[in-house]
Amino acid sequence: MRTDMEKYFSGEKLWGDDFSPSQIEEWFASEAEGYFNLTQAGNYSYGYHALNMRHGYSLLPKNIRFNRVLGVGSAYGDELEPVINRSDSITILEPSDGFQSTMIKGVPVSYEKPVPSGIAPFASNSFDLITCFGVIHHIPNVSTVINEFYRILNPEGYLILREPVISMGDWRKPRAGLTKNERGIPSNFLRTAILKAGFSIISERNCMFSLMSRFRYFVSGAVYNNSILTALDHFISSLPLWSTTYHPRNALQKLRPTAVFYVVQKPA
Repeated sequence: MRTDMEKYFSGEKLWGDDFSPSQIEEWFASEAEGYFNLTQAGNYSYGYHALNMRHGYSLLPKNIRFNRVLGVGSAYGDELEPVINRSDSITILEPSDGFQSTMIKGVPVSYEKPVPSGIAPFASNSFDLITCFGVIHHIPNVSTVINEFYRILNPEGYLILREPVISMGDWRKPRAGLTKNERGIPSNFLRTAILKAGFSIISERNCMFSLMSRFRYFVSGAVYNNSILTALDHFISSLPLWSTTYHPRNALQKLRPTAVFYVVQKPA
């Protein structure tokens, strides 16, 4: 007989997406400074420039400006550097008081705080580009947040999104190097939420193969700041060989791409 939790560990449902308002507020309060506390303890540096370029920024049109750009959970704004010279306005939606910048490469940045409900503090049709890299798996009400991305994007605007698609272990227990509540988003759930919101999918790529982190012993700097290793990861992750189990329970199931990268567009 299936337990209530099995529907979440199987990936059939997403833990947190059906929480009550009080449960969401409790989650939000415990998670707001969680990532800041982890990264500061390990001396923060941004490690995904090559990954974001290969699967995200390089697939955007080369000949247009993104007048208003929103970085969701973008901390100091490092991830936005590739579009700084194509932007007139940068806004970062960030819960932590610890992550604050005034400028990115000479461009002023403004900050706004999210709220537990997931409703974005912006008017509809406000942004030309939204980036969201490894953020919404920290959030309970993922469906609401993706619908809000659609609402606040301009028609023909773009969202580039990267998220883990494995459970990241049993989130009911403390896990080293992870915040209290974060869990991956089942790939089918994420794809369905994107399509239900109304987005058109331009690109969907698996990435971040589970063994790639071992290369950190052989290169200087972060693995996903290295364009050659990122290309290798792309090749391995694209092979149709790997488990798609959401909550892997053995070594073979853990041998797989652990994340997905989307480039999507709001239709005109």
